[in-house]
Amino acid sequence: MAAAEELDKSSTESPSNFDSNAFLKNVTSKPGVYRMLDDKEQVIYVGKAKNLKNRLSSYFRQTGLSPKTQVMVSKIAAINIAITHTEGEALLLESNLIKELRPRYNVLMRDDKSYPYIFVSDKAAYPRIALHRGARKKKGMYLGPYPNAHAVRESINLLQKMFLIRQCEDSTFQNRSRPCLQYQIKRCTAPCVNFITEKAYRKDINHAILFLQGKSEQVTNELVKDMETAAEKQHFEKAVVYRDQISNLRKITEQQHISADKGDIDVIACSAEAGQACVQVFYIRNGLNLGNRSFFPSLPDELSAEQILTAFIPQFYLKRDVPGEIIVSHALDDHALIAEVLSDQSKHKVRVTNKVRGERAKWIEMALNNADNSLKTKLISRSGLLTRFEALQEVLQLDEIPVRLECFDISHTMGEATVASCVVFTPEGAFKTDYRRYNITGITGGDDYAAMKQALQRRFKSVKTKNNQKLEQKLPDILFIDGGKGQLRQAIEVFEELAIDSVLLVGVAKGEGRKAGLEKLIFSDGRPDLYLTIESAALNLILQVRDEAHRFAISGHRAQRAKKRRTSPLEGIAGLGPKRRQTLLKHFGGIQGITQAGVEDIAKITGISKKLAQDIYDQFHASD
Repeated sequence: MAAAEELDKSSTESPSNFDSNAFLKNVTSKPGVYRMLDDKEQVIYVGKAKNLKNRLSSYFRQTGLSPKTQVMVSKIAAINIAITHTEGEALLLESNLIKELRPRYNVLMRDDKSYPYIFVSDKAAYPRIALHRGARKKKGMYLGPYPNAHAVRESINLLQKMFLIRQCEDSTFQNRSRPCLQYQIKRCTAPCVNFITEKAYRKDINHAILFLQGKSEQVTNELVKDMETAAEKQHFEKAVVYRDQISNLRKITEQQHISADKGDIDVIACSAEAGQACVQVFYIRNGLNLGNRSFFPSLPDELSAEQILTAFIPQFYLKRDVPGEIIVSHALDDHALIAEVLSDQSKHKVRVTNKVRGERAKWIEMALNNADNSLKTKLISRSGLLTRFEALQEVLQLDEIPVRLECFDISHTMGEATVASCVVFTPEGAFKTDYRRYNITGITGGDDYAAMKQALQRRFKSVKTKNNQKLEQKLPDILFIDGGKGQLRQAIEVFEELAIDSVLLVGVAKGEGRKAGLEKLIFSDGRPDLYLTIESAALNLILQVRDEAHRFAISGHRAQRAKKRRTSPLEGIAGLGPKRRQTLLKHFGGIQGITQAGVEDIAKITGISKKLAQDIYDQFHASD
């Protein structure tokens, strides 16, 4: 994208004193992007316009603004604009800024995970097939994208059954001396020990690729010819293998919908209701339906499906492969502009349309039905969760419904690999974007109080300050601590140190026998301890948040513990690199041999000095 000509038109006045008339007098009529900032210099909205003056003027008219837009405008303290050469360039810049800044009044995509692909390596003799996610730097073929890792694993599982393709890592493959279990259960032809020729394996790989590309009929025809040839030569065992492959292939293709249209198409439908929206994306590749995925973008206002799709599509394809055609459920005013920008970005022609007939109309109907169903499920779930938040407000006698709950928990095994977790819940559910883990160091193993204090300090020390005033951004309304008075005391001390007094701190102490429903709530503001019954919607919400923090902490702890136990004690010794470690292990036959060796024995190894030998010895005998 060509560099945008930056024109900074900002005001440092408070929102109530923002002089829109003076600002608009100097605004250009060229295309560009505008950023609205509040009095804390936070970007609250990013937009693009073909004519900046006309678009910005529309925000300051006397009538016709929705209530939420009026609230947004009332918070404006400054507006920055960036002039671009074209409206298409403005669209790309807008999408990039929304992704980067995530303004609170924009339509935001919450799911930003890279999509998985099936990767076929370029090894000349025996390529492997595997799941791949992330940058496509390795040499080979990438097939997809698939909507999720489950779809990839399911496809690979089918390939193993039908074509017996290897999945093992190249390092494992190169060091095998006998077939593995996959060969025994007839999921691989054991190319690692040359049980299959390169030519025959390459044929299986080509068939697998053709199948993934939706060319099942071509694969079937080739297998039928091979079966007939084998039968003519009286290689009946081989003919039976081909017959079984053909049978399996036909069963699979009967279960999957194959379209006569062999292009790459994304089908995108949107359903909106009650301030929520679901965008459903179906992926059609070479006529094969690879599956679908639901997105629930964050909406700043009551928007139409057309407006949601117009905001969603540029963000969605910002760093993704763009198919040749995008079929949408609603007519978009900017469909020509979006198609032009995506075509420039992908270096191939992209068509965006909603006027379809026949089979494509059925695709749209299918996507809309899925979007409606997913949204209804989401709204029912949200309604139930909102009821729990209302119950929590009533039980804790709060003036308003809390909108952000956080909970901390500590996990370790006998003091080893201590990990603290922080989970976040809003009335819409678990807000996983803001989940955090903290690897605890520098404390006595098993000291839960010190671990809790360190985690809380690391979480809340970054609360920004301006003119010595705390800016309460992303502070929870209620902070739950999994533990009793001791753990809660750590939270109170940390908040006193940081001069944060707007958060209610609640300790969730386990009851008798650690049974759910017998928990005691301990408060930081001096109110008496509280017991709630298991039937309480408020307690169920607290337990849901607490259990999620517990799960998140345990999974982090287990990962850290496994990583630590995979690490050789030799790796922590300064001056002992990979080659010297390998030499030591080979010479002494492993870690146990090194443990039993003396300093003089270790020093005899080439490249290891007496001092380094002493350090190695001390590593294993420090407690002697």
